[in-house]
Amino acid sequence: MRADVQQVADGTYLVHGSNTNWVILTEGDAATLVDTGYPGDRALLLASLAQVGSSPEAVKAVLITHAHTDHLGNAEHLRATYGTPIYLHEAEVPHARREFLHQVNVGTVLRNGWRPGVLPWAIHALRSGGTAHVPVTAPEPFPSQGPLDLPGRPVPVHTPGHTDGHCAYHLPEAGVVIAGDALVSGHPTSRIKGPQLLPDMFHRERTRAVASLDVLEGLKGDVLLPGHGPVHQGSVPDAALQARERAL
Repeated sequence: MRADVQQVADGTYLVHGSNTNWVILTEGDAATLVDTGYPGDRALLLASLAQVGSSPEAVKAVLITHAHTDHLGNAEHLRATYGTPIYLHEAEVPHARREFLHQVNVGTVLRNGWRPGVLPWAIHALRSGGTAHVPVTAPEPFPSQGPLDLPGRPVPVHTPGHTDGHCAYHLPEAGVVIAGDALVSGHPTSRIKGPQLLPDMFHRERTRAVASLDVLEGLKGDVLLPGHGPVHQGSVPDAALQARERAL
C-alpha cells in the first residue's frame, strides 16, 4: 500500500488520507507527525512514514491540531504501541481524553443531508471509523512555549473556533503553515475550491473560527497545508483573507 505523499519543503510532507490530511516533518529518520487521520487510515499512516524514510518507532511526538476523530483516529495506537507522546493545546487535552466530544453529530448531518456531498461524505466517515470512540489515555499539553524541540521546530498557534483548543502549526524557516481545520482548501461537502472555512455545521463556534483567520493572516508563509483539500501554494495571509471574505 502506498499513501499519497507530497513533499512541499525540505523535510516537510503533506499526506492525503481518506478525506483528511496529516503532515510529516523529518530530520534524518526522526519525525514529527501532525494529526493521524481516521481510525481506518492506519495502514495509510504507517505507509506514509515508511515512504518518507521514517517509521512509527522514530516518531518523536504526535501533534494534534484538534481532537476530532478524523484527526485523532490513530493517536492512541501510536501512544500505546510505541510510547509516542501526544501533544495538544491545553484546552484540547480533555477533548482528546473524551471527557466531552465537540464534533458534528448524526442528527446535524441528517438535517444537512440535502446539501450536495453531505451524504456521500457521511457514508465515507462511517466506514472510516468517524463515529469510533478513540480517546487518548494520556494526552499532554505542549511542553514549552514557542518552537517545540521536535523535528521541524513547529510553533503551535492557538486558532480556536472549530474547537476550543484548535491549533495551527507554523514553520517560520520553511514558510509553511499547517492549518488543520482552521483554514482548508476543499472538502467533500463544499462546492468551493481554494481557501475557505469548513461548512458551518462542523464548527464549535463559527464566530471564533472567523476571528482565528486574523491570527492566520498574521503568519508569514507561502505554503498552506490544510486539514482537508490540496496544498495551497501562495501567500498564507492572502489565503486567510480570501477565506474571511468568503465567510462574510
